[in-house]
Amino acid sequence: MSSFFRAALFLILLGSCSAARYEAPRNLDNACSIVEDRPHYLRAMEMSERRWGVPVSVQMATIYQESKFVGNAKTRQEYFLGVFPKGRISSAYGYAQALDGTWDEYRDSTGNWAGRRNNIYDAADFIGWYMSETKRRAGVSLGNAEQQYLAYHEGQGGYLRGTYRSKAWLLRVARDVGNRAAMYDRQLDRCT
Repeated sequence: MSSFFRAALFLILLGSCSAARYEAPRNLDNACSIVEDRPHYLRAMEMSERRWGVPVSVQMATIYQESKFVGNAKTRQEYFLGVFPKGRISSAYGYAQALDGTWDEYRDSTGNWAGRRNNIYDAADFIGWYMSETKRRAGVSLGNAEQQYLAYHEGQGGYLRGTYRSKAWLLRVARDVGNRAAMYDRQLDRCT
């Protein structure tokens, strides 16, 4: 085997070993453990906080709720007659579970054409952008994780129309997001 082919084979093997890690960190109930396991997550969210003003704890709680920190998360598959695949329930994908159309709007607005939903830096930037737009359009404080999550889930138009008010399950989820953001905030104060 020539040295060229050996070098090419080595590079292919090396590349496969350095593939992205999409599985969740070990302990999702502890912000310090998440940061220790994946320090680049904190760097990504701090960059987003500096750019958009959304606290790291709010971003973390949103990502927890949307994907449990699984970078290539997708919505569940639907089946016709319980057997034949019909497709996914939505185009939501990645850490932030951004929909295709909203992701395209983000890329148009920010110029982040190379952004990928399964990249934590891009996902954190997306959340920061979206929540800053929610503040601009609906007046929701960037630190109010519960109300920001309602707008994130329902879309800013739906939030302004109050579509969440008739969804008791969503109000519970949003309250959980708010509580988790507060918990992450307390934990981050001790570990960073």
